[in-house]
Amino acid sequence: MKFLDKAAIKTSSRVPCTVTKVEVAKRVLGLIFIWLVTLIPSTLWAQVNTLFVKQGTTLDRKIGSNFQIPAASLGSFVTLSMLLSVPMYDQYFVPFMRKKTGNPRGITLLQRLGIGFAIQIVAIAIASAVEVKRMRVIKEFHITSPTQVVPMSIFWLLPQYSLLGIGDVFNAIGLLEFFYDQSPEEMQSLGTTFFTSGIGLGNFLNSFLVTMIDKITSKGGGKSWIGNNLNDSRLDYYYGFLVVISIVNMGLFVWAASKYVYKSDDDTKEFSRGCVQMEAKALDTSPLSI
Repeated sequence: MKFLDKAAIKTSSRVPCTVTKVEVAKRVLGLIFIWLVTLIPSTLWAQVNTLFVKQGTTLDRKIGSNFQIPAASLGSFVTLSMLLSVPMYDQYFVPFMRKKTGNPRGITLLQRLGIGFAIQIVAIAIASAVEVKRMRVIKEFHITSPTQVVPMSIFWLLPQYSLLGIGDVFNAIGLLEFFYDQSPEEMQSLGTTFFTSGIGLGNFLNSFLVTMIDKITSKGGGKSWIGNNLNDSRLDYYYGFLVVISIVNMGLFVWAASKYVYKSDDDTKEFSRGCVQMEAKALDTSPLSI
């Protein structure tokens, strides 16, 4: 973003911006670009509370002879896998990588995000494979009704839930840390805004994709990938579609990460020095000169 440096050049037609303001603008624009490539991963995470649950309602949810677990309860395994993975990340992964890289964090913030995004892609690919298995069982038992239970345990969905939880150790925690750490000093609250807005827009994007894919695939009397009757749909195709766009997005993320320049301590000192200079100029003006 060197073109922004021109804003600090003095011309006869305008007052130039300070170097500090130009650097802040560069920092915010860099964060916006990284934020844009995190929307697809947020869309993948939205499957936990939407299609994963719908997928689970079609499966055998019995434990024992009488007890039947709610399909949405498997979402607790996301939290459980996170709780188990965070101590392992801090106690084993970070010290090991610190010895390898010399980075106090073990790996950079963007590397942490990249690993999380990759784990998410694997989780959705596994979800697609499980759905292929479910469709084979449906075909084998000639199931057509949306209310018929597929004779396949709901615990087949555990790997995709658990992997998304492990991915969140890198992804969700890494996103919050990245945006807070890399935001300009005077705009620290912007970091939390980037994080929460990304999750919100990811959910909206998920709704848009589901609606769009449903309309496109059911056009002309075709079979919808995400119909009301999930036993007569092709959810595996939709998961495959998510994997493809995620791989493309991953490529964009790697490119953006390779171009990103981390905020240094000098940036903080420069901002503080600029604030001191502005305060000094304000104090130089004597109230008696008004």
